[in-house]
Amino acid sequence: MINEIKDYNEINHKKIIDQIRCLGIDMINEAKSGHPGIVLGAAPALYALYANHLRFDPKNPNFFNRDRFIMSAGHGSALLYAVLYMAGFDITIDDLKNFRQLDSITPGHPEFGVTPGVDCTTGPLGQGFATAVGVAMAEANLRSRYNKEKDALIDYYTYVLCGDGDLMEGISYEAASLAGTLKLNKLIVLYDSNNICLDGNITDTFNDNVAMRFVSQGWNVITVEDGDSFEMISKAISEAKTSGDKPTLIEMKTTIGKYSLLEGTNKVHGMPLTKEDITNIKEKLGVRDIPFTISQNTCDDFQMLINERCKNLNNLFLERLNNLSVEEQNELNYFMNDNKKIDFIDLIYDAPESKEESPRDTSHKILNSIVGKKSCLLGGSADLFSANKTYIEEGGDFQKENYLGKNIFFGVREHAMGAIMNGLSLCGFRAYGSTFLAFCDYLKPAMRLSALMNLSNIFIFTHDSISVGEDGPTHQPVEQLLYLRSLPNMDVFRPADANEVIGAYKAIFEKEKGPSAITLSRNVLPILEYTKANEVEKGGYILVDTLRKPDGIIISSGEEIHQVLQASKMLKSKGIELRVVSMPNLNRFLKQDTEYIEKVLPVEVRKIVVEASPTYSWTSLIYNEKYIISQNNFGVSGNYKDVYEKYGLDANSLAEKIENLLK
Repeated sequence: MINEIKDYNEINHKKIIDQIRCLGIDMINEAKSGHPGIVLGAAPALYALYANHLRFDPKNPNFFNRDRFIMSAGHGSALLYAVLYMAGFDITIDDLKNFRQLDSITPGHPEFGVTPGVDCTTGPLGQGFATAVGVAMAEANLRSRYNKEKDALIDYYTYVLCGDGDLMEGISYEAASLAGTLKLNKLIVLYDSNNICLDGNITDTFNDNVAMRFVSQGWNVITVEDGDSFEMISKAISEAKTSGDKPTLIEMKTTIGKYSLLEGTNKVHGMPLTKEDITNIKEKLGVRDIPFTISQNTCDDFQMLINERCKNLNNLFLERLNNLSVEEQNELNYFMNDNKKIDFIDLIYDAPESKEESPRDTSHKILNSIVGKKSCLLGGSADLFSANKTYIEEGGDFQKENYLGKNIFFGVREHAMGAIMNGLSLCGFRAYGSTFLAFCDYLKPAMRLSALMNLSNIFIFTHDSISVGEDGPTHQPVEQLLYLRSLPNMDVFRPADANEVIGAYKAIFEKEKGPSAITLSRNVLPILEYTKANEVEKGGYILVDTLRKPDGIIISSGEEIHQVLQASKMLKSKGIELRVVSMPNLNRFLKQDTEYIEKVLPVEVRKIVVEASPTYSWTSLIYNEKYIISQNNFGVSGNYKDVYEKYGLDANSLAEKIENLLK
């Protein structure tokens, strides 16, 4: 590839790399915060990647068949922004000067949708690495689906820059294991191996033989002994691209803070350099000691290399896109567009004759009716298909022999599952993943990034509430609902029966963008004649009303609705008339207009909440906590009816509590 570029050998590549280094440390010095160590140590790696390998269009950064680059070591954002600027993306010197400043497009860690050329929000170590596995899985699926004979419509590579910290995080083990199992050969990880972490030398905490670990997980491993040599790194990337059946880790032996007075120490990791040190570095590199001084020739040479190698990529893609059938073009347009709404009119649902069904079984029917018809829907379970009921019967399995399979076996890897879902969604899919609600804790970092990036993931959590029963408090979720509802931008549904499960999925699929979570009971529940699927999108609605002004309003969600209805009937026999409000999505309800909220919950009527979650879930709606009948303790092992009774959430106990509160 290098020989195809005119006058390649005449370009002063080291000068470009050193310009990148100096821009990065200038940004950090201007901001008075940042991470100069990785800027100085890993600049040759990013230059080798962008100059010689990464296929992209700086003028069209969202070009769909571009190679993806994920800066898993997100603290190296100054390095990335310097490279993007010099590569010709729509970033100015003023943007670099505003590094880490309010409302700039150069934030402290890379943010998807903020900076041109940033393919993923990163910063929490290990998340970018695992997300990249999802990006590579998306490519494998799309390549298998749309490539026709020799016309490689989809053929992008996924590249990652990670450090020792990324590989200490457990999520990287999970994701690497799955990537090796699936033989994702178009995934290439550049490992900035400098033996230093924030607190000191990694030998104090990290004695792994990283190469052997990755080999054992089914990866190629290439070692570059001189991580300051962009030529050796570029050669290693070329070798990695020849792999036909394995992802590749390129371990680059680098020096953190190269050329600094503090090089090779943890002191250069995360704080600005002194003016003396910056002057010293620029003198060694032959760069003028004036902040943000750019040699235009270095930018021109860098961009010439990119333009020569990447010209006509978009035109070729559009030409091959036109060779697809109209149906395939429409499908692929969905992946390339931001609107992720899915038509729900195709749903086929048959209610059981018994009029009783577990919400997770209803979910299973819905997913099997919808997912198989939509190429954009792809997901699976963390080794809980049989319990989560998310297996698509006619969908096939996503395996190394069949990347078109609908069912992803994530294994017991909830951490990685969440991040992989983010990777799939970044490539246009509507990804879904499932596990027990109590285990959503394992997904929290990935869910948070999903919400930050506004990705259209669907998190399916079964075994809701203390009604899990015999499995005991380790498997009985209590505080998880509070977290999910408090997560900005997360749309959380807790349906009471089959009708509300249908309504929840309808609301989720018909959203244009953004992540959603749905929590489902495993218990068989009555399908209520007065639950309304079409009302779920409002978050809350009147389930049962009175003929006169109610004596009180009981608000509930999920399985507790059924106990509330029984308690309401008991109290009605005593002359106490209650309105029952179902609240499958609290945050959606709070966003309704004042007129609707007051219609459902008139100010002058006393209100009581019943839900097996912490009191704090409801303080935005009910200000006096004594009117919130909640679950603030861990559960216990036992029959779920006995557990409900122990904590006063059975119908008899609720009737007594409600009556006393209304006196």
